[in-house]
Amino acid sequence: MLNPSVGTANPSASLAALWGYMLPALNHIARSPTNDLEKVPAVDISYRMGIHTATYDYFTAQAATAVVNCREKQMARGADLYMHLDKYFMDLVRELHLGAPEDDTTLVQYLIPCFKRYAISAHSINRLLNYVNRHYVKRAVDEDKGWLTLNDMFHAVVRSIREGSGREEILEKLKKKRMQEIKKWGYRDGGSPQQLEQAELCAEAASPLDRVVTLEALALRRFRTEFVEPLMIPPRMKKKRAGVRPVTKYQMNPTDGRLVRAVQRVLEAQGVDEVTRRGLASDLDEMLRAVGVHGTHSFRKKLKFLARDPHDDQ
Repeated sequence: MLNPSVGTANPSASLAALWGYMLPALNHIARSPTNDLEKVPAVDISYRMGIHTATYDYFTAQAATAVVNCREKQMARGADLYMHLDKYFMDLVRELHLGAPEDDTTLVQYLIPCFKRYAISAHSINRLLNYVNRHYVKRAVDEDKGWLTLNDMFHAVVRSIREGSGREEILEKLKKKRMQEIKKWGYRDGGSPQQLEQAELCAEAASPLDRVVTLEALALRRFRTEFVEPLMIPPRMKKKRAGVRPVTKYQMNPTDGRLVRAVQRVLEAQGVDEVTRRGLASDLDEMLRAVGVHGTHSFRKKLKFLARDPHDDQ
């Protein structure tokens, strides 16, 4: 996608101007049809640089003028763009959710490639707008507004203070507590920086909507709240009929939501071999992890069980 002409207009003059300038690129990345789920539609380098420059100028515009409370005004500007991006991801995911087939048997075949396309777009947008992460998100995290706050670690802090620990000791305990939380998302001691980054991304995606997280995690979190969680809401229970439904190899709880029922239908379908079933269960488990559904969730436990190779137990 080429750099659109803006004439003499300044894209960094206002939020409306900046948003109007970058929106075609966001839509091109996230909404353009593609047959390659591993690669997003390309944006011309001059357009990418233009967006980076306009975003930088927008954030630093207040610094160029000697205004009172300059830092607070910059943060406000960062927050407004951040909220626009959050709403963009929310609207995008709701569109994807509305496009989901009503037939449970084809839901899973829609969901997996849909998520892969969305996730790689989120990663690309995160890179395109990385200045938002470096300027706004990092500062918000430093102000204790990130995915893991001091309030979350309250007991560790209080215990350290009561023990008379010094500042360095308290910071070390907080660092250990943070690592404990990241390990809940698959990271292991000695893992690579990429594995650490991926685990923290999952932890960010699992955070409440009021926490400030990186743009990639912001997108993944919206996929959870606007798509995955609605599919996992238990159905309204109808009056129990006489008779008992036969138990199958892949039986799920009848009170589970539509996604669980859809998976069960696929797993029970004729002509689906064990390798395909394991691959399907593995892909779904990885999707749930990526959007912030914890490994202790009953559905993820079931998927992990179905994804395992029985030969590994021998």
